[in-house]
Amino acid sequence: MAWQQLSLDTRYPDFAEEILESQGALSVSVLPAEGAESIFEPGPGETPQWSRARLTALFEEAADLDAVRLAVSELLPDAAEADPEQDEVADTDWVRNCLDAMAPMRFGERLWIAPHHREVDDPTAVVVKLDPGLAFGTGTHPTTDLCLRWLDGAEIEGARVLDYGCGSGILAVAALALGAREAVGVDNDPQAVRATAENARNNGVDERLRYGLSTEHDVGAGYDVVLANILAEPLIRLAPTLLATLRPGGWIVLAGLLDRQAERVMEAYPGIDWQQASCDGWTRLAGCSKSTAE
Repeated sequence: MAWQQLSLDTRYPDFAEEILESQGALSVSVLPAEGAESIFEPGPGETPQWSRARLTALFEEAADLDAVRLAVSELLPDAAEADPEQDEVADTDWVRNCLDAMAPMRFGERLWIAPHHREVDDPTAVVVKLDPGLAFGTGTHPTTDLCLRWLDGAEIEGARVLDYGCGSGILAVAALALGAREAVGVDNDPQAVRATAENARNNGVDERLRYGLSTEHDVGAGYDVVLANILAEPLIRLAPTLLATLRPGGWIVLAGLLDRQAERVMEAYPGIDWQQASCDGWTRLAGCSKSTAE
């Protein structure tokens, strides 16, 4: 199977990445554009920013890149200068190549995400072994990072957890590894469901994790924690659905939105006391039902 690749230059990499992912990009890499200058000197663990960035997005062979180009031209502020370039990429195990170079990553005090061939030398560590397959979620993106750090610091022991838009299943599996009683993961992408199933088996939590397509799986209600790491517009549309799954006094954690989108998303979820955290221009919202919140 071949893949399609679309590359473009922009002064607005966060906008461009959001557009490409909303159009079905399987992965998006961000590097400095040719001749770009660094805007500031990054601190430890920070992502560099450049005057112009080069984004490269990978799509399935059947993807309609004309539609992607149209979305870019309509939504990207500097679309006239983006000059998208399209290529075909020969089939390769690009995810495995990425994982081979991936080191274990720590999120908070206890939680680590590691590829299967890497060990964590920490007897107190809670380690999730991850193979994302073709689904989103390795922990490297700020949105996933923010959610994993929230889970590490939350009182998750014995909780019922819903991971809506589960991607690789990283959040559901991490919640179970941290002591959640049971979890449900749903996604609209069959690749994500398969990746979630495999990662659950590899981490020995498959008996406590139910999963399926969001269009076919009735997730029910009464969850102690509801996680949704997707995009701002879907989060707004899904507000009634996600609120209905949350028990009184439960926590809802939303990510995948830019800082500028946080206010609109919060307004779509009445009755929640929000806490906001940010990383590299991305926001995580975590809120508890006002019915029992202190």
